[in-house]
Amino acid sequence: MNKLDTDIVSLLIRDGRMSFAEIARRLGVTRAHVRDRVQVLQETGVIEQFTAVINPEKLGKSVSAYLDIKVAPQGVEEVAGYLGELPEVASLYVMSDMRSLHVHTLTDSHERLHEFVRRHVYSQAQVTSVESQTLLSRVKNRRGGPRL
Repeated sequence: MNKLDTDIVSLLIRDGRMSFAEIARRLGVTRAHVRDRVQVLQETGVIEQFTAVINPEKLGKSVSAYLDIKVAPQGVEEVAGYLGELPEVASLYVMSDMRSLHVHTLTDSHERLHEFVRRHVYSQAQVTSVESQTLLSRVKNRRGGPRL
């Protein structure tokens, strides 16, 4: 990526609906050049998708919890695959020790969080331990991703 590509990506992170014409105006290049660069960025996988950033609290998802789940090594992929399909899971990562999952959940209450953990985490035979923390306040969220 060159400086122009970086500048285009930065503008799209701030506003994924910004027109090629507006990006071109801000960067001092032609609209066609911006369109071509965005197409290359998509084709090479730098830009994976354009998406909306949703405020989960506006959807009634006021409990944001982070679960650190230890799993027997042979069960990591299976448990990750299962949990990754659930609507309460906002993001899920396999960690470098290859037996830990870091899971971000969104629920509408602590009771629903507890029910989610009982039904979908504790029920997995490969799970060996679970630690949970809930979010108190959001100071900074990552640009270009969910506001969670």
